[in-house]
Amino acid sequence: MHYTTKILSHQGGRHNNQDYADNATTGKYSCWVVADGLGGHAGGEIASRLAVDTVLKAFAEDPGLEEERIAKWLVRAQEAVTLKQSEEPLLSSMRTTLVLLAADDHAARWAHVGDSRLYMFRSGQLVFQTRDHSVSQALADSGQIKPSEIRFHEDRSRLLRTLGNDNDFRPVINNELQEIQADDAFLLCTDGFWEYVLETEMETDWSAAPRPEQWLERMEKRLLSKVDGDNDNYTVLAVLCSQGKTPDKGQSKVKVQEPATTWRLFNK
Repeated sequence: MHYTTKILSHQGGRHNNQDYADNATTGKYSCWVVADGLGGHAGGEIASRLAVDTVLKAFAEDPGLEEERIAKWLVRAQEAVTLKQSEEPLLSSMRTTLVLLAADDHAARWAHVGDSRLYMFRSGQLVFQTRDHSVSQALADSGQIKPSEIRFHEDRSRLLRTLGNDNDFRPVINNELQEIQADDAFLLCTDGFWEYVLETEMETDWSAAPRPEQWLERMEKRLLSKVDGDNDNYTVLAVLCSQGKTPDKGQSKVKVQEPATTWRLFNK
């Protein structure tokens, strides 16, 4: 299977960007990671970058798709963030969400903690999306609100699980490998993206965009038409699957800005 990766990350209406995304390929395996940091004194930027870099380093050292292996990558990231917290008191409150996708030539597995999402598309149709670890998602799961109301709910930014705190570090790892077919596509994104781009719009723009960069451009245009200039950072990583023997190591990305002082704790 051949993988084409495109990444878009922007500060939105904020002074700095606390999102971070990257990917790596080792042998027959590939891994993609997106994180949305939160915390004061530049902690958000540090937490997200540290978590992504640590996961990709752990992946490179021990690649594979086993559930236990991926759990070890996430524990490494958790340990890296909590160690940084203990070393620098000003960063003690930093946390981050994280969503990852790992794949070989035939199958994939994913994991997430927080409200950064993974979407899977097949034949242009959405076939799977992760469920947020948030108050609004819990309300939807219990039937108190409709799933369509999550992105507009007043508690949508209250997170129940994050990376960086032992009490709420409870990532969910897909317990079954997902077979990959040619023309499958994945989106990994932060809440600053999916709050404005509806799932039906993702499908519509994918059908009209043969290349991943065009897909991201169309969705970003939609996002920008809906915001008022004070919107959150937004990051989206697209992975397109096609027939081929080796993954495409190339990528196109808007670089995430260097850390700047701001703060954002569990209410993002």
